[in-house]
Amino acid sequence: VAYKQLLDVLKKMGLTEIEALGADFNPNEHEAITQVPTDEFEVDKVALVAQKGYKLNDRVVRPALVGVAKEKSE
Repeated sequence: VAYKQLLDVLKKMGLTEIEALGADFNPNEHEAITQVPTDEFEVDKVALVAQKGYKLNDRVVRPALVGVAKEKSE
């Protein structure tokens, strides 16, 4: 209950989660920690989210830690 109340207060103050999965890799919002060989996502799209990122009033306070899609080698 307290956690939900805290999230509600932070959202009212302008905190938003950075949408990452399936998005184009953006070095201003995402920090790449690995490359993911996959057929599911296009190259340079975010294929894995290891840690959510957040913005406060359009300013990044924590980038999302992500894995970026690369071509799956045979």
